Amino acid sequence: MKVIAFNGSPHKNGTTHRGIMTMAEELERGGISTELVWVGNKEIRGCMGCGKCREQRACVFDDDPVNQSRNKVNEADGIILGSPVYYGGIAGTFKCFLDRLFFPGIDLKFKAGATAAALRRSGGVTVFHQLNNYLHLAQAVITPGFYWGAIHGNNAEEALQDEEGMLLMRTMGRNMAWLLKALETGKKALPYPSEEKMVRTNFIRAEGV
Repeated sequence: MKVIAFNGSPHKNGTTHRGIMTMAEELERGGISTELVWVGNKEIRGCMGCGKCREQRACVFDDDPVNQSRNKVNEADGIILGSPVYYGGIAGTFKCFLDRLFFPGIDLKFKAGATAAALRRSGGVTVFHQLNNYLHLAQAVITPGFYWGAIHGNNAEEALQDEEGMLLMRTMGRNMAWLLKALETGKKALPYPSEEKMVRTNFIRAEGV
């Protein structure tokens, strides 16, 4: 089995990288390989809302890592999303990447997902929830942890001093390894739940109502 991990930080070997790699090391111990993709340093434009991706299952902008990354995710058994906290939210470049990666639909249903937020002081819970929104809407199974998935430190060396944060990353890595194996076993024993046709409702009030 294989997990694809995305580092949304502009710093290649910073706190975000340390959190992701701590999870990846536990996955490797569980016999699961991890491919790390660094996207936080790339020039990635935001979603234009053109809707063309819904027709062709790929973004019309093909000059950055988004479409190539979609293929990697579709072929993987699980995904890790890691981002630093910028002004209480996901780093801007990574937000652009995730919007365009997930909007056309992506093959993550009943696959394992995990997230990590890296921060100096505060904002980690907000970013943790924002990252998990992508996984939830893709119908991924979110890896449990004993606390919100955040790790503190202004650099990788400081992150190692966050003993609870490092314990959390290791725990999530082990939990994800177990979850991947449990999902694989379950898929062999049980069929997927039935699906209904999607109904999209726009809440627009009629004039005079």
